[in-house]
Amino acid sequence: MTHVELRPGWRREALRTSLWWVPTLEVGAAFLLFWGCNLLDRAAYNGSVKLPSWVISGTADASRQILAALAAAIITVIGVVFSVILVALTLAANQLGPRMLRNFMRDRGTQWTLGTFVGTFTFAILVLISIGPGKHGDFVPHASISAVLFLSLLDVFILIYFIHHIAVQIQLPYVIASIAGDVVKAIEDEANPPAGGPRVGPSPLEILAAMDAEHGVVTASESGYLQYVSHSKLVRIATDADAVIHLLYRPGHFIVAGRLLATVTPPEAAPHVKESLRRAHLSGPYRSLTQDISFGIDQLVEIAVRALSPAVNDPFTALTCIDWLGDSLRQVALHWNPQVVHRDRAGHVRLIRTQASYDRLVRRGFEKVRQTSRGMPSVMIRELQALKEIMAQAPRVEQYAVLREQADMIRISAEQTIPETRDLADVMSAYNAVVALHERLLGETGD
Repeated sequence: MTHVELRPGWRREALRTSLWWVPTLEVGAAFLLFWGCNLLDRAAYNGSVKLPSWVISGTADASRQILAALAAAIITVIGVVFSVILVALTLAANQLGPRMLRNFMRDRGTQWTLGTFVGTFTFAILVLISIGPGKHGDFVPHASISAVLFLSLLDVFILIYFIHHIAVQIQLPYVIASIAGDVVKAIEDEANPPAGGPRVGPSPLEILAAMDAEHGVVTASESGYLQYVSHSKLVRIATDADAVIHLLYRPGHFIVAGRLLATVTPPEAAPHVKESLRRAHLSGPYRSLTQDISFGIDQLVEIAVRALSPAVNDPFTALTCIDWLGDSLRQVALHWNPQVVHRDRAGHVRLIRTQASYDRLVRRGFEKVRQTSRGMPSVMIRELQALKEIMAQAPRVEQYAVLREQADMIRISAEQTIPETRDLADVMSAYNAVVALHERLLGETGD
């Protein structure tokens, strides 16, 4: 993976998709808790502090037996938790596709459950090894033992929560809704207000036209999916070189080592930009929703296509995916406003990046589902209803055309593949509703 100066959002996403970060934090918290409890126990052992009567008391041998039994039980439960996690991941891979595994790994409930058990086990072991001889007899950390018992009781409730949480999490409607929720968050991250400030120098179109005639090239240093691009760092790089960078790929694209990644004008700035660009982007073996809204759309489409396959034949799951796809694309139409042109503080264009268009996202969301749903009236009707909902709230006239295009293709597919007259009539009724809405909206705008 290429190293880059990461923005906080990407760092949070990278840490959230790991199963080690939260448990590591809780193990660190266990060390701090042991340090505090041990200070209290030492003070009580020396007679400078009196512990309350409800604190567990007993001999050193009895305390060792209690702690050893608790530690053994906790590590057994950790094994059970791991087994449940692996079962959930296996179900996700088989039913939803391997790309859904990251959605389960990034679940906070799973991470905190695992971390709590690991932290409790660590704390119990630290307390166990602290028992030993002292100048006033055997040192028994009574406050620490009481804390272990309290944490063990807390772990019982957490285990009950975890079983319920996993049972909910592996349900398809929950998975689909959570993916759609992540898409909405990604859309909100790209909901940029119109860029203000000064604008000087050539326009982006003039710069691109000049690049067609003459430019320097920057090639990719390694193969993999482009995961993240630090646009602010690229602007600084271009400003230092007094250049303009045209990034030809966006996060989610697969880049091949040695192939063209970006063009630069003036051409003599390309060597400097090439060296610096390696530190301004991340590439890896998988895609991420950060800066890549189309990945969330693809996840919903993948679940729908799998559900419509002859081996699964689960149209109800496909209908749920279409509902959330429609909502996600409605959010795209209303709020998605990615910044394609980046300028420096003086107002000069420094970076022009590639971005998926609204039309492309709509086609990405409906084409594969439409192709897979041939001969399925219920799925076609739900697709048309989703297109109607998007069109009803789309704020710009130019957004209607791609929605009407998808509706027309669904109509053609229905006429070719639905032999039952009444089923076809139901599909045509949903199609006519889309057409009527389209014509009414065009009439209201005067186009």
